[in-house]
Amino acid sequence: MGGLFARPRVADLVFRVYDRPLHPELFDVLAARAVTRDGYTLTARLTRTGHAAGWTDGRVYVEEVTATRDMDLPARGWRLGHRPGGGGRCGLGGGVRYAVRSQVEVLAPEQYPRAHEELAADGARKGLVFHCRGGDRLGLAPLGVLIATAVAGGLSLAAFHTFPDELAVVKTQSLIEWG
Repeated sequence: MGGLFARPRVADLVFRVYDRPLHPELFDVLAARAVTRDGYTLTARLTRTGHAAGWTDGRVYVEEVTATRDMDLPARGWRLGHRPGGGGRCGLGGGVRYAVRSQVEVLAPEQYPRAHEELAADGARKGLVFHCRGGDRLGLAPLGVLIATAVAGGLSLAAFHTFPDELAVVKTQSLIEWG
C-alpha cells in the first residue's frame, strides 16, 4: 500500500528538533502510530520527506522531524537542527535529555536492492514501515521505516528513509533519556 509521490533529493533535507508539538498538517503524513507505555506517549509519523516523531511524558515534549529546507517550519521551540550527516544533543528540562546522530549512506547499485529489502523486513517486524509508490513502477519505491525501542531509562528511535534514485539511505538514531 502506498501513495504516488516524488521523494525530495537528499541534499534538500534538514533535520529539526523542537521542544513542542508541531501541527500534523505541516507534513504530508503517509502512515502514523501512537503508543503509550511506562508514563510516556510516542507518536510516530512517516512523511513524504522522512518522519515526524513526538515524545511526551506530560511535562516535557520533544518532536524530531526530517523536512526539506523550503518547508515553512516554525522558529518557536526549535532546539536543534542539522543536515543529514550531523547530530547534536540538548537538555529539555525535567531531567529529560535528547541526543541524535544521522548519516547518509550511498550504496553500490548491486547492494541497494538487498539493503532496501532488509529495511522493509525489519520495519514490518519491529516498527512502522511505509512503501511509497514512485513514478518508476518497475524500480524500487522509496521506503520509510521507524523503529522505537525501550532502553533502560529511555527510548531509542531509529529511522531509515530510502532514496532509490540516489541509491541512498538516510539513517537517524535518536535517544531520549529521563530520570
